[in-house]
Amino acid sequence: MSAEGTPERHPHRLWIDGAWEDAASGATFETRNPATGELLAHVAEAREEDVGRAVRSARRAASAPEWRDLDSHRRSELLWALADLLEENADELAELETMDNGKTLFESRRVDLPGVVENFRYFAGMADKVEGQTIPVSGPYLNYTLLEPLGVVGCIVPWNFPLSLASWKVAPALACGNTVVLKPAEQTPLTALRLGELAAEAGFPPGVLNVVPGFGPTAGSALVRHPEVDAIAFTGSTDTGRVIMREAAETLKEVSLELGGKSPNVVFADADLDAAVRGASTGIFYGKGEVCAAGSRILVERAVYDEVVDRLKTMAESMTVGDPRKRTTRLGALVSPTQMERVLGYIDAGKAEGARLVVGGEPIEGPGNFVQATVFADVEPAMTIAQEEIFGPVAAVLPFEDLDDAVEKANRTIYGLAAGIWTRDVGKAHRLASRIQAGTVWVNTYHRYDSASPFGGYKQSGFGRDLGWRAALEKYTRTKSVWVALDG
Repeated sequence: MSAEGTPERHPHRLWIDGAWEDAASGATFETRNPATGELLAHVAEAREEDVGRAVRSARRAASAPEWRDLDSHRRSELLWALADLLEENADELAELETMDNGKTLFESRRVDLPGVVENFRYFAGMADKVEGQTIPVSGPYLNYTLLEPLGVVGCIVPWNFPLSLASWKVAPALACGNTVVLKPAEQTPLTALRLGELAAEAGFPPGVLNVVPGFGPTAGSALVRHPEVDAIAFTGSTDTGRVIMREAAETLKEVSLELGGKSPNVVFADADLDAAVRGASTGIFYGKGEVCAAGSRILVERAVYDEVVDRLKTMAESMTVGDPRKRTTRLGALVSPTQMERVLGYIDAGKAEGARLVVGGEPIEGPGNFVQATVFADVEPAMTIAQEEIFGPVAAVLPFEDLDDAVEKANRTIYGLAAGIWTRDVGKAHRLASRIQAGTVWVNTYHRYDSASPFGGYKQSGFGRDLGWRAALEKYTRTKSVWVALDG
């Protein structure tokens, strides 16, 4: 790897008020390469005092004329400039993402980074279109609304798509005129820190974007509880989402939560089975299965059940596990030893509860957190591997009898993030899409995202939406109604 791509090239301190800062305590934590175990960097650990500094910086920036009074067209230009810098530095950022997360370099460079650039450009185009309405009301009055920024937004993002999910929140928050304190996951802080540095290079005023790496119970909790933070945008586990709701209630913050999933991928007998099996395989094995919307429950109509299971076995066997930087690798390393043990624990649970292990199920010997692509068949809906989010490359395959049975099994979960449907019958696809309790339903495809299309969950997968113009306006602005008397 070239010298300019190594983590040592950039500071790993806190990014506060447009400058690198040490943690007040002097504490640091390690971030390691999941594929090799090697130490990448010691990163400054933000705690309550540091989060307070970042929030005060964001509050000052929100009130300062350099940002508060900035022409919306200029705000658009700044976001576009940041998108250009992200594109120019895409190779370096992809390397950092792969080293920090363990995902394949192909995914980082060819999927994640283009999406990050697209997000900033999409919301750059939105920045000068934040507009209210003129409303006809009774009496001699002019009534109109203003959409105003919330103020300081705390963005807390997970480790599975570190820069992508940061862009889902940071770009629209800035486009709407807010300032941001971003807390990346402690497992994957490197690209978030680089984002802060690039924002300054693009011309954003100091304090508009602050980055505070740290741990959830300290840095994350301090951000949620801080009285000067106006809103929290969070992506992560459902358990953490519950904690955030409780802690945010003390200061009545606006909260949006994109949480866990146990998404069904429903394959009907009349589907194009070649496409369906590829889609089901991608649905669970893309990103090592460390994807909130992973199609981890594959529901297959009884008439083609055995055939689909056999085909999934073949697909899983073809998933090369290993060095994420190799072009031939299809499954990189799980993000941490802790996550690998969690995944292996679920595999053990699947065996113990009577599911049939079709393929995989073993760790890869040697350094790194590698687990084989795994398929369980004959899974019952009540089994642990059919109910709990594994967040790894483990597919649970369940048979179903007809459309009603598919609906019942698809919805038999606390989650409702996403779903897939595979059929040649358009009417059947629409009927099922309307009955599945999920925020996103893909038909004859899976894992499709676009900056213009809102994404979020039902039930315990959370509330609020990322992406999309209207969703961003609802999430990152507040409405002010203005009345003007016209009769003198």
